[in-house]
Amino acid sequence: MSDPLTYTSEGIDVQYDVKRCIHAAECVHGSPTVFDPKRKPWIDPSQADADAISATIMNCPTGALKFTRKDGGEEETPDAANSLSIQPNGPLFVRGDLQIETPDGEVILTDTRVALCRCGLSENKPFCDNSHLNAFEDDGTLGDHNASASADETVLRIILAANGPYLLRGPVSISSADDSIITTGKCALCRCGQSSNKPFCDGTHKAVGFEAAAA
Repeated sequence: MSDPLTYTSEGIDVQYDVKRCIHAAECVHGSPTVFDPKRKPWIDPSQADADAISATIMNCPTGALKFTRKDGGEEETPDAANSLSIQPNGPLFVRGDLQIETPDGEVILTDTRVALCRCGLSENKPFCDNSHLNAFEDDGTLGDHNASASADETVLRIILAANGPYLLRGPVSISSADDSIITTGKCALCRCGQSSNKPFCDGTHKAVGFEAAAA
């Protein structure tokens, strides 16, 4: 995990983790006076009020942008329900009450927004770093599945199986590019990029010798 840069103003501080940014540009579209790639520094939180900035940051799908309110305003809280959106030819956008864990239960990140690599090529696993561009093709629809009922817990645990899939434990709605939705409490999602049943794991990572540390 990298240390974010901080940009400060009287009412709000903005934290930016460059390694998790994939240039989705929600910030530039949402608050162009604050987030201007042609300016140095490119983030200037003095250019808008804290409510507008925090609302824009909440639309960042990767979690590269965070904020700290200094004016007594509301800090970020997880979405009421966990969700995972499959991006065509791209990553998994996950939102909610999230924990990324090692197989032995060590929590390596607690977050509300992440973009997870599913092409297997990222140099910043488990996060997407745009390595999928020009190197990964998938239409973002749902393969065959046997979704189990969600449990009573609220946290979505994303367990990084060593050299294997994302093991999801906890309630989550998975939406595809064709607007199909399933709700599950337990599944395994491919992160080697070569499953024939994407986004679900089919064991191909073993055959292709996929390597990814558990943390």
